[in-house]
Amino acid sequence: MAQEVSEYLSQNPRVAAWVEALRCDGETDKHWRHRREFLLRNAGDLAPTGGDAAANAEEAADAESGSRNRQLQQLISFSMAWANHVFLGCRYPQKVMDKILSMAEGIKVTDAPIHTTRDELVAKKG
Repeated sequence: MAQEVSEYLSQNPRVAAWVEALRCDGETDKHWRHRREFLLRNAGDLAPTGGDAAANAEEAADAESGSRNRQLQQLISFSMAWANHVFLGCRYPQKVMDKILSMAEGIKVTDAPIHTTRDELVAKKG
């Protein structure tokens, strides 16, 4: 899938620039590669499209709209929660976990660490 994402981004430079602007400082290449895939899979009409200059200006103005901005912030938050869950073992309320895991369906992370919760350790001990 990484090859497909790279190919897609090379063919869509506006989308590539848009998604690269969402990368966090200090985010490792491994984390970013997977979170970028999450963002692209779920961006829908939040990602920029091709078109002429007038359409691009209109799209930029629309991107500043409250609703679209809230949707983008929510997508970024979900992507970060998902990455934190996968790579750091963070847990969130069940409703959030269900949402982020459904949004991540089909994303293959083969090199993620395996985490054991305190509850799992206590259950094994007893």
